[in-house]
Amino acid sequence: QMQLVESGGGLVQTGGSLRLSCVASGRTITYYDMGWFRQAPGKEREFVARIHSGVGRTTYADSIKGRFTISTDNAKNTVYLQMNALKPEDTAVYYCHAQHSTYTQYDYWGQGTQVTVSS
Repeated sequence: QMQLVESGGGLVQTGGSLRLSCVASGRTITYYDMGWFRQAPGKEREFVARIHSGVGRTTYADSIKGRFTISTDNAKNTVYLQMNALKPEDTAVYYCHAQHSTYTQYDYWGQGTQVTVSS
């Protein structure tokens, strides 16, 4: 089992920045593809960003490309999401996700952290 705990959410003005953190325990993230998803009120959960284990290749949703950056610190077993130039439409609960790079049936979610961008 892997546990994921997000932090770093909050209230920020349009154009501001936040850095989300997701600390993993129980398993090392180096064997997992780590990602961030978000869910706005009344909408379905959507993909934001992913970093692939080992090679470190990143993938981003078009809506946040160029503004958000995903990264990992393997020594801290932590994945980050640096969010710049935030917009009101980025307001959502942000969830950390981990999926084993080989045994994909092993996937885990964090409890989420609220990000609110005021206009």
